[in-house]
Amino acid sequence: MVGAFTALEALRAGHRVTLIDPAEPGSDRAASFGNGAWISPASILPMSMPGLWRKVPAMLADPLGPFAIRWTHLPQLTPWLLRFLAAGASMQKVEAVADARNRLLQDAPSAYRETARMAGLGRFVVSNGLLHVFADRNDFAQEAMEWELRKVRGVRCRPIEQDELRALEPGLADHYRFGILVEDGAHLTDPGGFVAALVAHARERGADFVQARVTGFEMADGRLKAVRHDSGLLACDIAIVCAGAWSQPLASQAGDFAPLESERGYHIVLADPNYVPRHPVMPRDGKMAITMTDQGLRVAGQVELSSLTAPPDWRRAEILLSYLPKVFPALAKQCAAPRLSRWMGHRPSTPDGLPCLGRSSASRDILFNFGHGHSGIAMAPASARKVIAMIGDNQPSDTDAAYFPQRFR
Repeated sequence: MVGAFTALEALRAGHRVTLIDPAEPGSDRAASFGNGAWISPASILPMSMPGLWRKVPAMLADPLGPFAIRWTHLPQLTPWLLRFLAAGASMQKVEAVADARNRLLQDAPSAYRETARMAGLGRFVVSNGLLHVFADRNDFAQEAMEWELRKVRGVRCRPIEQDELRALEPGLADHYRFGILVEDGAHLTDPGGFVAALVAHARERGADFVQARVTGFEMADGRLKAVRHDSGLLACDIAIVCAGAWSQPLASQAGDFAPLESERGYHIVLADPNYVPRHPVMPRDGKMAITMTDQGLRVAGQVELSSLTAPPDWRRAEILLSYLPKVFPALAKQCAAPRLSRWMGHRPSTPDGLPCLGRSSASRDILFNFGHGHSGIAMAPASARKVIAMIGDNQPSDTDAAYFPQRFR
């Protein structure tokens, strides 16, 4: 999604554009394909919060917990993990990250609606809010501070009491008696399909597409001459790395250390569900996004820190599935294998919860736009605008320094 929006923004700015990717746009190889489909302006908080370090032993001990670390990956992960814990060591740090994330998220739903309108893709974007549900107000109180941080930054969140909650979602289990509706939130009916459609739209506007794997850069006197890929060379003046979890080797070749880890996520899709939720729903006790898509009812979530090459642990997908009838009891008899599909993908996560946006150290002609973690879909439009604005002699704003890759030196 990040690459597709970046291509469109470059076209709008008058550049000639070639997209290079080893897979077809919208394929299941990319994190965008399996995302929870949410476009949420409320996703402003980083994962690392004060006191999280106390939970690390439990993350190592429980391979099926909501946030798990594979032991075999721990030696490689430790430097990233230390940076991750440090990034959330104080509320001052958390609030600075929340401000920077908010700048990328606050206009996301309207940006999607406008892009979809211009590209004739309005059917993909649904704007009826995002519903977070809790057992009761006491359950909500455990997250009240986080919701206040969102509220003071302009996120419109409306409390939903029990009777209204029943009216909004009649099929919701009785043990959820309080909710928060993120009023400006939206979702996609098919994230992978939307990516494919955006790229098709970009190609209609003149962009080229090369199916290949980028391996490096050709430079002379600090200026970019070409991009190397496994089928040859592509001469160009500017290269923008939007390779998600696979961006680190390219960033290294461009002179920057980018501490990037795969924050693996899973989803289950139930085809033709008996009950279709009226809104995307996230239960506090499960922390997964439950969203109706074109393929069926998608349950997406889980966090597993491991390598790009480690095999999936499909037990984590089963955990997602087990929550579905707990949230919507009408689905209890439907959760059978023939109706299900499952997926695992790699979220590209930085320790501080902010993407890498900006020029590389090796050349002003190589720019970065990766590392969006859970929020690649929602942050894609604003990230693309910022990076394209940095091309040439344009000077970034002072606040953009929060995203520069050089912050990790």
